[in-house]
Amino acid sequence: MGQEARVDHLRESLEPVRRTKVYEEVATRIRRLIAEGRLKPGDKLPPERELASALGVSRTSVRDAIRTLQFAGLLEPRQGEGTVVRELSTDNLLAPLASALLARRDLLTDLMAARKMIEPAIAREAARRVTPEEVRQLEAILTRQTGRIEAGGLAIEEDTAFHDMIARASRNQVVLKVIDVLMDLLREGRERSLQVRGRPQRSLRGHRQILDAIRRRDGDAAARAMLNHLEQIEEMLLPERQPVGAGAAKGE
Repeated sequence: MGQEARVDHLRESLEPVRRTKVYEEVATRIRRLIAEGRLKPGDKLPPERELASALGVSRTSVRDAIRTLQFAGLLEPRQGEGTVVRELSTDNLLAPLASALLARRDLLTDLMAARKMIEPAIAREAARRVTPEEVRQLEAILTRQTGRIEAGGLAIEEDTAFHDMIARASRNQVVLKVIDVLMDLLREGRERSLQVRGRPQRSLRGHRQILDAIRRRDGDAAARAMLNHLEQIEEMLLPERQPVGAGAAKGE
């Protein structure tokens, strides 16, 4: 493609740069007040008329901004009180992340990379904090997974439950929500990979190694076992990407 043709193609692909909509700027300012602690959970926003006057915008822009922040979980309308700031929760904090990831389901490589960054650390922390009851629950999950695989099933639910329980054992609510999002985004790919011959059995072996390290409360071993497990998954989901250190470290 010549230079002139490339320029024409680029011109067709570009859209005019739009100015930020007024309501988005209003929402940004209110969000900043919340982030800085100048608006605290339970605080009531001034009436729309006063906000519009103070910001020099229309009441419609204020109303649209408030709706945006209500949708984001930062504000809520209360009967007889008006609009108040909500108590922040992990759901509020992670909703933008979940929305961004759900909009880009093609980022499988990055999603797997994120798992390899996060889950070995989670396994290490779980080995330190796990309770005897949680160990029993992990053992029960693997028993169900074994039965499902021996019956010719894929054991997708058990696979999800195993990683979810390890996240719970880490005692970090933000981590738990992140894992929930990642597992949901990867569900289609995991279903596909578990249909590869031998994959369910390899997954089960990986889970057993992880559980063995957690049971011994060996955080470093749990992290290594988790990383090896995820690298094996990555090999099947993304065969063109050979993970660094794969092969000998897995004892395959």
